[in-house]
Amino acid sequence: MSGAAHDTISTHLANTGKTIDDFDYIVTGDLGLVGSRVLYELFAKDKIDIIKFKKKHKDCGLMLFDLEEQDVHAGGSGCGCAASVLCGYFLQELAQGKLKNILFTATGALLSPTVMQQGESIPGIAYSVHISST
Repeated sequence: MSGAAHDTISTHLANTGKTIDDFDYIVTGDLGLVGSRVLYELFAKDKIDIIKFKKKHKDCGLMLFDLEEQDVHAGGSGCGCAASVLCGYFLQELAQGKLKNILFTATGALLSPTVMQQGESIPGIAYSVHISST
């Protein structure tokens, strides 16, 4: 999922001419701890200021789960985490004017019984939505 998130975020920024500075946060659905680290490595290869990116990046899975109390290194349900945190936190922050712009990037796995039975890799998918309160 990290590769899909990286590609989608990079493409969105390139197509719109925006930078990470244009957003309060760049949010991913549920990459978890492991996937977020991979995402940072991918952006570092692009020569993106990774310190700045880490400050802007929020992962819904990491926000929803307690890493000290729960063993969720690889995350939970991407669609569940993304929907819960978007609706339960980010939309309220935008409505209250605490945030102005987020780039919300949901991630997921394209699971298929056939692919699993054949031992193939699981393809990831991501889409981004720029949500603004202005």
